[in-house]
Order: sequence, then structure tokens, then C-alpha cells
Amino acid sequence: MLEALEQGVKGGVWFSLIDKVYASRTLAAAWRQVHARDGAGGVDRQTVAQFTTHAETHLQHLSAALRTGTYVPQPVRRCWIEKQGSAEKRPLGIPTVKDRVVQTALRLVVEPIFEREFLPCSYGFRPQRGCKDALRAVHRLLDEGATWVVDADIKSYFDTIPHAHLMTEVRARIADGRVLKLVEAYLTQGVLDGLEQWTPEAGTPQGAVISPLLANVYLHPVDQALVAAGYQVVRYADDLVILCASAEEAQRALSLLRTRLESRGLRLHPDKTRVVDATQAGGFDFLGYHFEQGKRWPRKKSMQKLKDAVRRQTRRTRGVSLATIVTELTPVLRGWYGYFKHSHPTTFRDVDGWIRMRLRSLLRKRRGQRGRGRGADHQRWPNAYFHALGFYSLVEARHRVLRSP
Repeated sequence: MLEALEQGVKGGVWFSLIDKVYASRTLAAAWRQVHARDGAGGVDRQTVAQFTTHAETHLQHLSAALRTGTYVPQPVRRCWIEKQGSAEKRPLGIPTVKDRVVQTALRLVVEPIFEREFLPCSYGFRPQRGCKDALRAVHRLLDEGATWVVDADIKSYFDTIPHAHLMTEVRARIADGRVLKLVEAYLTQGVLDGLEQWTPEAGTPQGAVISPLLANVYLHPVDQALVAAGYQVVRYADDLVILCASAEEAQRALSLLRTRLESRGLRLHPDKTRVVDATQAGGFDFLGYHFEQGKRWPRKKSMQKLKDAVRRQTRRTRGVSLATIVTELTPVLRGWYGYFKHSHPTTFRDVDGWIRMRLRSLLRKRRGQRGRGRGADHQRWPNAYFHALGFYSLVEARHRVLRSP
């Protein structure tokens, strides 16, 4: 298969793939990935730990079912999770562990076929590519003068992809009927929401292993059209910006994007899609960062998410030692800094100060005092006091990076 990927197959279409999906080695590799991610159980409530106890037997049964064509995915269990910065909740689908294994095996086989055709402007859910690569591309293009930005939002993308059009894209490269049937089975996989079960008529399955790949497959022709027209595109799944040298170029790019999306049964969100001059006040958000006037820092929702996490750890009624609280904050702050370390330096000073204020307020409470930590509290509990407890300072983390060779 690897040799064929290099040399190409006749007509660019693959006819025999299902044997590679149900191969023992493929399913074993897929299971290792599912096991590493762990996660909750699906509608059958079987957990990854429970699957592990009889993993070899389960994999043999899955292989046999795929080989004989008797494998049928179970419904996806839907749960609702908090949506950052909103009172609304967003749906998350949880497939069974068995279905996650088969989906992963399917992805391992078909992903290389499409991956070799995807363009460099696409960064989301692709091997050896990620958010930071996309952010570096945006930063580079802004530095090069492409400061007029089409900040695009595809309305309900993952929920509105037309199944028939998506399968047309898949059939352009795959002709194995049993693999196509498997993909269609996942697109129409039942959803169990409480006691109600229903079948989706559009979109890719929420939470499915195969979903991000199919989403990239469907937007690939849009990438091709924009790049062929000479536009600088940076896309991460359905999060998309086009960076241009002038307002006129940005408007033309937006018009082409809208036309291409509508031809594929998609549309731009009318309130969230706009053309922005990144050199002026206002700027734009992309992948958790806010870009404005040559600087970047965490967007409001990213800051709110961090503050919510810190608030949970620093509640004034917590009955644990301050040293314990500081220790528990460290992985949160270290992970946050790892992603936002390219922010404007004042970001880290402000966040450090805000967290220390929370800690001083907690200490005031323990002394029977009310209110936030301020004024004389800075002398009573100076920064060095928290440093001695192991406080992870974002400012110091940045200085360590600057001093590093």
C-alpha cells in the first residue's frame, strides 16, 4: 500500500481496502491508540478497562465481523458539555469502545490516501501538523504584510455536511464497496440522547474518530479553489482565515469562499464572518489567540477558561494547605503557558498578579478578614512568599525561555 501511495494506483482509485481494515495488525494498532486515549464507555457502558481484560478475543470477533460483513456500529451515546463563554451546551457523541477501534482501523487505512492530496494550508487533525504550525503560518503572513484578514466562520459545519456530497468525494478515491458501506454506516449511525434515539441526515458524527478526516476531505476542494486563485489560506478544520494584502483582495477572497461553500451545501455565519484590518484596533481571533496591531495574546474566552480553572482551585472555603493549592495550580499554568507562551509579555505579568491576588484573598479569609488581597497584603505576603511555596510564575517561565540558548 505504501508503494502504491508513492507510485499511484490506476485511475487514482482504490478497489481493495477492507482486508487491510480487518487485518489483525491493523486492529491491534487501532486498539493501542484507543487504549492510550482512554475515554468513557458508549451505549453498552463497556469501558476501555473492561475491553482490556478480553482485548484479544474482542479484536478477533471484530475482525471476523468485518471480514464477513456482519459488523454493524452501535448507536452513539450523546452527552452535553459546557460551551465556553456561553450558557448553551454543545453535544458530544461517545461511540462504544468497539466502534472506536474499528473507526481507528478504518482511519489508519484510508487516511494516507487522502493525506497525500491535502494542501499545506490545512493543519487540523493531520499527522505531524497542529495548532502551533497554523499559528506560525498566520504570524509569518502578517509579518509579510498580509494584514487584511477574512475571518471566516462556517455555520454549524460538522452538523451540516451533506452526506451525498461527502460520499461523492470519498468515492473519488475509494471504490471498495464494503469500505464505502462502513463509512456510510458511521454517517448514519444512530444517536441515543437520553431515552430518545434518532438518525442524523447530515453532518459527520460528533466525537467519532473518523469525523475529522471526513471533514477535511469535504473542505479539500475549497482549499484547492482558494489556493489556485492565489490566496493565502490557513485552515484548521472549520476554523479558517485568509490573509490578503488589501481590502479589495480580501473582499474578492470572501466572495470566492462564500460561492464555493454554498455550492457544497454550506454557508458562512453572517454575524461571525468579516473582513478585518489587523493593523487597526479590533483584530481577529484564531485558535485561541487574539491578533491585533502586530501583537497577539489569548482571546477573551481563553483567558476566561484559565480564570475559571484557577477560581475552582482557589476557592476561599477550600480546606487544604496553600502549598497544596499552589502544587495543584502548577500543571494548569504550565500547560497554559506551553500554548500561549508567544503572547505579548504583559499577558504573563497580569495573569501572575491576578492569581497571587486570589491566593492573598484566600489567606485573608483564613485570618478572618473579608475582601480581596491588596494593599498591605502585598507586604504581609510578598511575591517571594509564594515563590518559596513553588508558585509557577508565567513571567519567570518566559524569562527562562529567553535565557535558554
